[in-house]
Amino acid sequence: MNDDTTDIRTAPILSEASPPPDPPRRAKAAKKKKRSKSSRKAAAKTATAAIEARIGHSFADAGLLTTAITHVSALKSSHKRGDSYQRLEFLGDHVLGLIVSDMLYRAFPEADEGELSKRLADLVRKESCAEVAKTLGLADDIKLGAVGAGASARLRKSVLGDICEAVIGAVYLDGGYAAASEFVERNWNERMRKPREPLRDPKTVLQEWAQGKGLPTPVYREVERTGPHHDPQFRVAVDLPGLAPAEGIGGSKRAAEKVAASVMIEREGVAGGKHD
Repeated sequence: MNDDTTDIRTAPILSEASPPPDPPRRAKAAKKKKRSKSSRKAAAKTATAAIEARIGHSFADAGLLTTAITHVSALKSSHKRGDSYQRLEFLGDHVLGLIVSDMLYRAFPEADEGELSKRLADLVRKESCAEVAKTLGLADDIKLGAVGAGASARLRKSVLGDICEAVIGAVYLDGGYAAASEFVERNWNERMRKPREPLRDPKTVLQEWAQGKGLPTPVYREVERTGPHHDPQFRVAVDLPGLAPAEGIGGSKRAAEKVAASVMIEREGVAGGKHD
């Protein structure tokens, strides 16, 4: 008996065609993140090099320079206050005092201790340090947290002297006394050589003038305090009998009082009223 049954061949079951896979998204994201991180590092390195060129010192440890220009407000909550400029400012203040004292001792062999002390006080005061910082263009280098434009400008101005001292501390730690001395001499030598003018506190000038006029001691009163806790602004008025009050604004009561005294001195035409 012939088997007329047709052979049945099972056709292979074709699986559903799948499109070729796209490049993994994670790999793309990782590459992008790596490029972004690399770009940030390159930008930071360029910025650091620009600051180094201005201050005249190339850091072996660039982290010291970063710390020296970082304000407390820019720190993350996990960071310690020691990651800001404050500790370096403490060190730089004393390094500056020692170097300038040495410069004065050598430059003025005939000056007595009192004269040297007065010159030192003038050269290392915050205002002098702030002037050096401005000259070096450090104002825009300060790293601040998220604050308003106005607060940012005030804050940068108020910490300029501190930042300058912190930079001195950073240079000292990175390059030793010789490097710090070179920095200070380069930025303070011309100031030291200038004829010294007597420093007169405007509050003292106003008080002496008032006594000469038979008036009582000037009275200072706080009119207003504004701004955030880390950057307060004080408005203070000074009163003398028979005269209109004069007001001044500053980052501390003492600073505001000096401004108020200066305003009254200028308004009343007090001789010797310039605050040098």
